[in-house]
Amino acid sequence: MMQDGASRCRLGVLGWPVAHSRSPAMHNAALAFLGMDAWSYQRLPVPPALFEQTARALAQSGFRGANVTVPHKEAALALADSASASAEEIGAANTLTFGDDGSVAAENTDAPGLLAALELSPRGMSAQILGAGGSARAAAWALREAGAREVKVWNRTPARADALARELLVQSVPEPRAADLLINCTSVGLLGPPSGSEGASGLEPSATDVAELNQLALTFDLVGEYSHVIDLVYGSGPTALVAAARRAGARALDGLEVLVAQGALSFETWTGRSAPVEVMRHAARAELGRGDALTRP
Repeated sequence: MMQDGASRCRLGVLGWPVAHSRSPAMHNAALAFLGMDAWSYQRLPVPPALFEQTARALAQSGFRGANVTVPHKEAALALADSASASAEEIGAANTLTFGDDGSVAAENTDAPGLLAALELSPRGMSAQILGAGGSARAAAWALREAGAREVKVWNRTPARADALARELLVQSVPEPRAADLLINCTSVGLLGPPSGSEGASGLEPSATDVAELNQLALTFDLVGEYSHVIDLVYGSGPTALVAAARRAGARALDGLEVLVAQGALSFETWTGRSAPVEVMRHAARAELGRGDALTRP
């Protein structure tokens, strides 16, 4: 494992878009807290057409590792020279580690990060997942492996939900259904409420006219059927989904807790050091307070 004084100590996050990612603030705060002055973490905006070329070049550019966010998680697994068993089963990776020989190893910390943020065992629970991308794959696998009684997947493109369900041995549904747990793994809400709109914090009891909930095929009444809600989108205020869930009395979390949990695991993979989780959480929240744009892990 590379030590603090080594020369090749760059880290980053690959995504498109990635401009508003809170990962740099979170990881750089952790590095500073541990006195790892030779290390740094940066944003790496890369369009899909250039992802493989760019990711493979990072090892020769002094990078030790990189997080991967939308829309590259499935592509990250495909380009890796080796992968953990969980990443292979999930079919997506959010953490890449670069070897001295230029090799690329893939890991998925989204799955354990989600369970850590949930702070309860999903064993015996029913779950509804919205989306069918890399984050949805990690959520479905994590919940299935943790003993969830039923895992349902909905996507605006039914064929994608069907494919995920077949591969991960869960159930696809034509519309979201009531369950104990709801997890939004889509990009709905990524850019926040429109200027001049009432926005998430002023959500009306009837959500039929709220664009974000409509895009998720949800109504306020249906959101009330979930006792636990996690929205992987997060911002300086609650998303429409989180606001609706809290108004309905559910325990609702935004994606920042998942970001911190999965980021801490990635940090430990790259550095061999215990992640200062509270430092990372504080830095992510502080950075979030400086802007209203929403982002995802």
